[in-house]
Amino acid sequence: MSTKDAIIEKLREAFSPESLEVQDESHLHEGHAGHRPGGETHFRVYIVSQAFSGKSRVERHRMINAALSAELASTVHALALHIKAPGEG
Repeated sequence: MSTKDAIIEKLREAFSPESLEVQDESHLHEGHAGHRPGGETHFRVYIVSQAFSGKSRVERHRMINAALSAELASTVHALALHIKAPGEG
């Protein structure tokens, strides 16, 4: 399973999102720290879930980081997060 697929699976299981998009942006970071041949090191996540309602930005980031702790400790170098609850602009 690719790292992107693992991220998608874990976020779906943890947050039952209304919407979820995961983009592999590794190609944009060639020559930078953490980049590896073959990519799958730098990701951008857009997620909307009821689980984030009433949570601060820091709490939301901590929730995502906990769900993806294995990936962050191994293959993922950078993770850009766009986290919203339903109805947020």
